[in-house]
Amino acid sequence: MTLPIERARSKRPVTWLTIIGVLMLPVVIGGILVAALYNPTERLDTLNAAIVNEDEPVTIDDQLVPLGRQLTAGLVEGAGDDTSNLTWTISNADDATSGLADGTYAAVITIPENFSAAATSTAPGGTPERATIEVTTPPDSLVVDDAITAQVTQTATSVLGEQLSSTYLENVFLGFTSLGTQLGTAADGAVKLADGAQQAADGAAALPDGATQLATGAAGLSTGAASLGTGLDTIAEGTSGAAAGAGALASGLRDAAAGVNNQDLVGAAQATAANASDAATQTVGVATSAGDLAMTLGTLAAQCVQPSPTSTFCADLAAAAADAGTVATDAGAAAKAAGTASGYAQPTADGIAQLTTQSSAGLTEAAAKTDELSAGLTQLADGTTQSADGARALADGATQLGSGADALAAGAGTLATGVQSLADGTDELATGLRTASESVPSYTDGEAQSLASVVADPVSAEGAGDSLFGASAIPLLATLALWFGGLATFVALQAVSRRALTSRAPSALLALRGFAPAAALGALQGVLVAVVVQLAASYEVGQWLTFAAVCVGAGVAFSAVNQGLVAVLGGAGRWVSALIGVLAVATGVVSTVPGVLSEVAALMPTSPAYNGMVAALTSADGLGAAVVGLVVWTVLSFAATTIAVARRRTTSVRALLQTAAPIGA
Repeated sequence: MTLPIERARSKRPVTWLTIIGVLMLPVVIGGILVAALYNPTERLDTLNAAIVNEDEPVTIDDQLVPLGRQLTAGLVEGAGDDTSNLTWTISNADDATSGLADGTYAAVITIPENFSAAATSTAPGGTPERATIEVTTPPDSLVVDDAITAQVTQTATSVLGEQLSSTYLENVFLGFTSLGTQLGTAADGAVKLADGAQQAADGAAALPDGATQLATGAAGLSTGAASLGTGLDTIAEGTSGAAAGAGALASGLRDAAAGVNNQDLVGAAQATAANASDAATQTVGVATSAGDLAMTLGTLAAQCVQPSPTSTFCADLAAAAADAGTVATDAGAAAKAAGTASGYAQPTADGIAQLTTQSSAGLTEAAAKTDELSAGLTQLADGTTQSADGARALADGATQLGSGADALAAGAGTLATGVQSLADGTDELATGLRTASESVPSYTDGEAQSLASVVADPVSAEGAGDSLFGASAIPLLATLALWFGGLATFVALQAVSRRALTSRAPSALLALRGFAPAAALGALQGVLVAVVVQLAASYEVGQWLTFAAVCVGAGVAFSAVNQGLVAVLGGAGRWVSALIGVLAVATGVVSTVPGVLSEVAALMPTSPAYNGMVAALTSADGLGAAVVGLVVWTVLSFAATTIAVARRRTTSVRALLQTAAPIGA
């Protein structure tokens, strides 16, 4: 059965089979594209990949850490509740290489030997190193296969990396808590140290005053010891003189005793009495002086301060005091003997002979005692001389002690300043440690784990689809199907009637006769493409109805545009139409195309159709502008076709003669 529609480039009539073929072409194109490309992640199990795990596990804190096995398990199990995943095969290097070459595997994931060691290299004592895996695809892999493999692998490695980072950060946060506690303990210790340092500073501050007092006392001691030495020298000289006098007295007493028997008894008695009285008086004076000296030396010995551990001055002074006491005792005994002799020397008429005998004996005894007194005074003089030397040595030592005490006072002042600085610095240290302890955050195990999970993956994207094609995939595929359907319509149908030259109908009507069947086919193509899309994507009714309306409008507009291109440009119009379709594909897949191509594509008739479909299926704006754009392209294209028809209705005489010549012949 034929139809009253002209076939392009042929006078054969158009049949219903031709119409059905033109009508079904965009449906077949759209169906194939949607079935092949829409939501490919739902069919990931048809993509085979191999895993080659060469990782050597490591041991940390006596625990085996096989991160290569964990990554393998993560790849095989997939991410979370998402059941779509590649079909993984755990293989070896040789099998993976041959499988990649013969097409068995679309990709090979190789986990190197040092994967676990590198992934755990952030542990204390290790050298940080990034863990890597190798993804190998065949050189003839399809366009999106590499992207799918990379996305799945990246997801698995990201999850494992997040787990490792979370564990590491959890330990870091718990370490903050331990650090804060230890800083608090250190701050407490620093406070105690500051208190001790302050006490030491207070003691050191008092030390210069004590050292100054010591220097003053040492100076006084030096002066007193020098005076004592001078006095002891005087005493020694006097004692030496007393010893000499006692020796002379002893000689006189012996002479007196010897002369008692040779002189006149009365005169001898009188002389003896006088000598004995003088000896008694002098001996009492010596005894008194020796006693005073013994008391003075005893007092000095009691107050003596040892100049040095090896000095014998104090011991010598005590010995001199003891010798002076002995001399005083001997002098007292001599004085008593001299007094007795004096008493015996008093002559009486009746006992002169007896007196003479007793006086001689007394004088002899007094002479002996006086000799002993002389020897004792000589020893006392020597001891006093030694004491004087010791006193002078004490004076020199006290002078040195005073100089040392002055230096000690100066050093003690410096020490006090330094210890005070130490105390101030320690107090600042305690304050700083306390501030640091309060500034370091503290976490419980649960808080550390929760915070570590957030810090390890601090940013997440909500609303981002996991499909390799976005929401614009369906509108792009539908636009392409309808555009090439419009192109196919005027591959089969005549854009401008061959009877335009001889017809009496207006040019607009002739153009409409070519456009009407094409527009009807375009509208039906839009409906059928919308049905195919609904079967694949299952949109809501409201969305689909709007989408279907835009598809119908696009089918009609594309018929008008393709008619206009063929009508104006002839066969070249079909070539231009094909370029427009290619440009729509090129600018609709990715946003990184050159700006010139995007600007040109925005001016093409496919642009309002695509924008209208996107607005119908998403929350994007621009539906009204898209409808207006389709209407404008339809009107402009029909006008261009009308002009082309009008031009076809004019011809030259030569053309008519050429057409009529064969008839006349």
